[in-house]
Amino acid sequence: MRRALIAMGMGLSLLGSTVVAGPARAASPLAVPLASTVTAAQQVASFWLADGAANLRNATPYTVETETGGERLSADIVPDGPPASIPPLEGPASPEGETPPTSGKVFFIGSDLLPHWCTGTVVHAKFRNVVATAGHCVLDVEAPMGALWKWVFVPGGHSDGTTPFGLYVGKRAYTHYDLDDLRDYDRDYAFVNVYDGVVSASPDALSDVGRLGDNVGGQGIEADQPLPSTVDVLGYPAGPHPDGSLPYTGGTLERSTGAAFAAKVTMFRMDRPVGVDSPFTGEGPSGPRG
Repeated sequence: MRRALIAMGMGLSLLGSTVVAGPARAASPLAVPLASTVTAAQQVASFWLADGAANLRNATPYTVETETGGERLSADIVPDGPPASIPPLEGPASPEGETPPTSGKVFFIGSDLLPHWCTGTVVHAKFRNVVATAGHCVLDVEAPMGALWKWVFVPGGHSDGTTPFGLYVGKRAYTHYDLDDLRDYDRDYAFVNVYDGVVSASPDALSDVGRLGDNVGGQGIEADQPLPSTVDVLGYPAGPHPDGSLPYTGGTLERSTGAAFAAKVTMFRMDRPVGVDSPFTGEGPSGPRG
C-alpha cells in the first residue's frame, strides 16, 4: 500500500534521492518563542503582506544544510518503540490529481537578513493550529542565536505571493534539544503553534480568517512504524532537474512517488535517515512533506 510521508526532518539530495530524518518521539522538547504577543504577530503579518505581499514574492529557497553525500543501505530500519499514530484531520477535498492544501511554505528571515522559505505541512492537533517543518527551518543553525525571524506559514502558497487560505504567524515552536545542542540531525524536526490566519483587508488593516486546521485540515503522523515500500513526497523543489530537463521553479507544490530505504549520509550527524527515490533537489523542499 502506498503511503504519504510526513518527513520530520531535512530534505537532502542523496544519489538522486530525497533523504529525511525518520519520525521520532519528541522527547526532550525545546520551546522556542517566535511572536509572543498579538501585537508582535500583527507586525510580522504586516511585514509579509505589505506592498502586495512583496516580501513573500521576493523570498528565495532556504539553502542551509540541504545537501550531503551518502549511500543506500540494504538493512531495514527497525522501530525502537511501540507504534503510534495520529489520524488525519479532514479538510476541504482536493480535486483529483491536485496537491492537498495542508502543504505550503514557511517564510522567515535568515542570517543574511533576507526572506527565505522552506516547505511546511499542517498536522492534526487538538486546537488545529500546528505546522510541522524541519528544525533548521525554525532554529538559526548558521548563527546559533535562537529562532529565525518573522516566521509565518502560508498553506497552498505559490511564488506569486498569494495566500489562498490566509497567512499564519508562528507563536511558539517545539524542537529537540539534541538538534540545538548537539546538531543531531536525526532530530531535525519542529512543530509550530500558529495564530489564527489573516489576510489583507486594506493596505493598513488585517482580517481574521480563523484557525488553520478548520480551513485546510491536517495530515496524520506515524511514529515507530515499519519502513513503507513506497511513499509520496510533496515539496517545492527549486534546483535543476536531475534528468536535464527544465529546472524546478520552486513556485508550485510538486509530488513525487518513490521507494523508501535506509540510508547512510556524510557531513551531518544522522544515525537512521530514510531515503526516498525522488528527483527532488535539495534546494527548495527542505522541511516536511506529506
